[in-house]
Amino acid sequence: MLLLPALARAADPVPSPATDLAGSLGQMLFGLVVVIALLVACLWAIKRLSQPRNAAGVLKVLGATAVGPRERVVLVETGPKVLVLGVAPGSVRTLHILEASDFPTDAATNDTGTVAGGDFAGWFRKALERRHGA
Repeated sequence: MLLLPALARAADPVPSPATDLAGSLGQMLFGLVVVIALLVACLWAIKRLSQPRNAAGVLKVLGATAVGPRERVVLVETGPKVLVLGVAPGSVRTLHILEASDFPTDAATNDTGTVAGGDFAGWFRKALERRHGA
């Protein structure tokens, strides 16, 4: 009876090193495929969740100019209005609200967003002069 377990072990075939290597290699490749699939799924989820929702076409940045080292004046079109915004670290303030009809049309702007025949800074300066003169 004491020899029975030893005889059972002796009857089992001993796996060859080639079979053991193939099994380990297969297990490693399966794990690698699972990890790569998880990475692709996470990247897809991040891309899907980071897209803006319902913001397409609502806001359009028409131009911007720096007025200081960290301050900018930005023109943003929202439907029939054009907002002149002052942007500084930690704050955004509305400086002026224009009608879209008062602002040059898209036909008068080139694809870089600057006004044809001048730049945003020049247009902004003229608009301020008109405002203070009126």
